[in-house]
Amino acid sequence: MRPSSRILYLSHPEVMIDAQTPVPEWKISDQGRRRLKAACKRGWPGRGWRIIASPEVKAQQTAELLSNAFALPLHTHPDMGEVDRNATGYLPHDAHEKLANALFDQPDIGPQGWESAAAASARITKAFQEVLAEVSGNMLFVGHGAVGSFLWCALTNTPISRAAGQRRMGSFWAGSMGPAGFAPLHGWQALETAAANKAR
Repeated sequence: MRPSSRILYLSHPEVMIDAQTPVPEWKISDQGRRRLKAACKRGWPGRGWRIIASPEVKAQQTAELLSNAFALPLHTHPDMGEVDRNATGYLPHDAHEKLANALFDQPDIGPQGWESAAAASARITKAFQEVLAEVSGNMLFVGHGAVGSFLWCALTNTPISRAAGQRRMGSFWAGSMGPAGFAPLHGWQALETAAANKAR
């Protein structure tokens, strides 16, 4: 791999919840779009990035908005999707949070048929490594909260835990990748902090 690349991982912002539509097909909401546009107006992430996005609609919409704002090349990796939750489909908030807690607390077990955290971590880490092998320069990954947290844990050699999870959709973490491996800059921060972390 080339000497050093800056790395950003952004989770999609708020979505339009639709119980009748498969979760991977959900779209970002007006609120989510406003937050993205506000970050772009503040100059984040700026030029000089390559975007690599999850194939899910909400991630694609997020990536396309950023790509269009700064004329950034956009790639899609098929294995960057969120934890597979098709076994249950849409769940009300409290029920979803209960299973999400179980997902993080017992990484080797997929609650109620969900993809396990361990399996999702292996998948997203492999996708990340494949991108590094093929793409050079500074990279902005656009995906999801859970798998983004798993990737952070894998890169920082820390155990999977809910404490490592994002507090809000539309958050990002940052670091760099060089010959010595991954060097973290900061964990999850909401997009609203982007003005202070421009191009980081």
